[in-house]
Amino acid sequence: MELNLKNKNALVCGSTQGIGKATAILLAQEGANVTLIARNEEKLKAVLAELPNNNQFHDYLVADFSKPNELKNVLEKSDLQFHILVNNTGGPAGGPIFNAKIEEFESAFTQHLKCNHILVQTLVPFMKDQGFGRIVNVISTSVKQPLDGLGVSNTIRGAVASWSKTLANELGGFGITVNNVLPGATGTERLKEIIKNKSAKTGLSIEEVSKNMKNASPAKRFAKPEEIAAAIVFLTSEKASFINGINVPVDGGRTKSL
Repeated sequence: MELNLKNKNALVCGSTQGIGKATAILLAQEGANVTLIARNEEKLKAVLAELPNNNQFHDYLVADFSKPNELKNVLEKSDLQFHILVNNTGGPAGGPIFNAKIEEFESAFTQHLKCNHILVQTLVPFMKDQGFGRIVNVISTSVKQPLDGLGVSNTIRGAVASWSKTLANELGGFGITVNNVLPGATGTERLKEIIKNKSAKTGLSIEEVSKNMKNASPAKRFAKPEEIAAAIVFLTSEKASFINGINVPVDGGRTKSL
């Protein structure tokens, strides 16, 4: 299937590892000009060097999403314009919601919703002018089925999903779609951290926790970051022009709701 991403400019957040990195590489493979954005410049340079290049323009921006004003300044100073935005930020620390500190909610809200909003407000005018825009938010299956031990994440992810649906309704008439991809357990550094924490709290070994998590999915395995990226990249394409305002679980069938 031809996705027609040549000459499209894409900004991929959290693109130095995991799903973000896999998405950036696949977008480049499909012909897009890719700009990476994250806080670690050395890692950004390393990923930039890995991007497939066929007379394409690839770049990176350095920004810390815990500092929204810094992100805003970086975007304003850049003269780059984008047809595609992939919002992707590492999840909040795990733990029961009752024990969560107010500061944890505030921090997660800043990184996941405030920064998403700053990006959208900055990038959408160009998308409107072009009559084409794709915004994909990488969230979590918790927006359909809250996950045990991820209280802050469940709460903030739900807020982002509602924000996204509202935005989809407002921007659909301009040729801009807004969709959410909901990864299940995926082989990333974030998953290793979750498994390690569960092991410490339950007394089960790393192997036992990992096996239990795999068995929660009919696929009986973890996703590869590239499998999540494939869904994201399709939603950024011209072929997905009439898909708008939806949540797409990519979880091997783990989510029990329809």
